[in-house]
Amino acid sequence: MQTLWRVIAIAVAGITLLPIHMAAQSPANQARGASGPGRGAAAADTNRALATFPAQQRPPGDPALIERGKTLYSISCQGCHGADLRGGDLGGPNLLRSQVVLSDREGELILPIVQGARQATGMPAIGMTATDVKATATYIHGVVATARGQGAPPDVGIAPTTILIGDATAGQQYFARKCSSCHSVTGDLQGIATRYPDPKLLQNRWVAGGGGRGANPDRRTVTVKVTKPSGEVVEGRLVRIDDFLVTLANPDGSLTTIRRDGDKPKVEVTDPMQTHRDLLAVYTDKNMHDVTAWLVTLK
Repeated sequence: MQTLWRVIAIAVAGITLLPIHMAAQSPANQARGASGPGRGAAAADTNRALATFPAQQRPPGDPALIERGKTLYSISCQGCHGADLRGGDLGGPNLLRSQVVLSDREGELILPIVQGARQATGMPAIGMTATDVKATATYIHGVVATARGQGAPPDVGIAPTTILIGDATAGQQYFARKCSSCHSVTGDLQGIATRYPDPKLLQNRWVAGGGGRGANPDRRTVTVKVTKPSGEVVEGRLVRIDDFLVTLANPDGSLTTIRRDGDKPKVEVTDPMQTHRDLLAVYTDKNMHDVTAWLVTLK
């Protein structure tokens, strides 16, 4: 019996040590353990490969084949799947997330679909030869390999779209109607386009209610004024309010909580950003693009 237990113990020890031995012999560890010039570069290359998605772990395609595949894709596929493979005007699926594309190597999985295997689900057959499909697949894989991260578009040589499509004159008129009571081109908005040279960032800032020059740090602070039945007035920064209590912060940092009973005491809340919040519900795309087109001129 003791001999049997000794055999079991040795076997268990061998199983436990096996992953350690295999890890020591893995390509990554061999690269890290290599000696001589280039050891660090080899390790870095190995680590990058291990951190890359399987679809990107492939040698670069033949440039001539990729160029031919790009032409074929633009003719037969781009309308449905888009110039950047993320879906086109005709409603085709995102190829960057397609399991078929991620699993395909040289067009062998894409070919049956091109030939009509998914006609029942809306993918029509396309008159492409197997050679053409392989070239198109090579191009697709080349695009997928340029994806920079989750949700980021690949680099397919297409300049990013600009948001400067509005009417600057209409934007100035909208500003005069809706914004000029609080903001001024000679005051807080002076030079705003220089401070935010990226039009997209500028648009995000002004829509959210920020970006003004020399803005008062308290301009976003919500305050409350409580008038008690006795006539006593208590004011401070609003901390919390509900149907039963209102809590405010005093200038010395202490908190005061006052019980509410219906409309007594009288509570007046002042939110400097309320106008911006109200406008968020009524802005149209045209309004935002027009105002941005005007703001970028305020250098």
